[in-house]
Amino acid sequence: MSKPIVLSLGEILWDVLPSGKRAGGAPVNFSYHASKNGADGHAISAVGNDELGAELEAAVAKAGVSANLQHNQWPTSTVEVELTEGIPEYIFKADVAWDHMELTDDLKDMAAKADAVCFGTLGMRSQQSRKTFCELLKATRPEAIRFFDINLRGNFYSKELIEELLGMANMFKLNDEELVELRDMFNIPGETDDELCSWFFKHYDLNTIVLTAGSSYSTIYLADGTSSKLSTPRVTVADTVGAGDAFSGTFAINRLEGKSLAQAHRAAVNTAAYVCTQSGAWPDYPEQMPDYLAEQGE
Repeated sequence: MSKPIVLSLGEILWDVLPSGKRAGGAPVNFSYHASKNGADGHAISAVGNDELGAELEAAVAKAGVSANLQHNQWPTSTVEVELTEGIPEYIFKADVAWDHMELTDDLKDMAAKADAVCFGTLGMRSQQSRKTFCELLKATRPEAIRFFDINLRGNFYSKELIEELLGMANMFKLNDEELVELRDMFNIPGETDDELCSWFFKHYDLNTIVLTAGSSYSTIYLADGTSSKLSTPRVTVADTVGAGDAFSGTFAINRLEGKSLAQAHRAAVNTAAYVCTQSGAWPDYPEQMPDYLAEQGE
């Protein structure tokens, strides 16, 4: 049986931490964890014709992620990451290689075969990459998962971009802080998670909304009114870099493979918790993923 094909569209970069640089970027993190959970994952992005680009390409290959990386004259992306008690804050540079993605027939062919595609606002901050990635989303099959992880960073987004991407998505992921920001941006009535998330189901053709609230909880809503809420496990945190992407990649592939909402949610929570106990976004997986929720009686 062939593996589900999962694509990620957007940024690939070096996270520059106090301890040194690590390869990352939310979309490629998604593909890494989808691959670890049984998918045929591919990251679609770009690097510069520079030493950092060559090193990044090698790092992605070593991690076992298949990457379709364009090469261009713009610099390979680096992001300064400042950690406060393990919580990252990101400082992004503008006008880097992945801001200049070109649409090709090969990419359109890949999109047409995909079972799931992950995308976010950051990777579409430039008009060129936005146009390219939106064309790829239009090329996907109607039944494919189109996973919009909003991933608000700095000032690299707008209401108009968010509206366009919501219109192309069927799964939507955001965190509790982003939900408050969107409540104000869209003038959404209500205060509770349930009220605010229900608004998106009414206004967009979504089947799933994934809401994470850091160290507190996560709730996943389906359009039919079903939902699942789980506490975030208490673990010793090395850093939280990539934990949200681990959640997303694990949840999406589990749903793609027919797992129930409860099963997929539980797997996503445990994988994200495990990533928090490790340094970096691409840790090796243990033979058996710990069930932190069971250990805590859930």
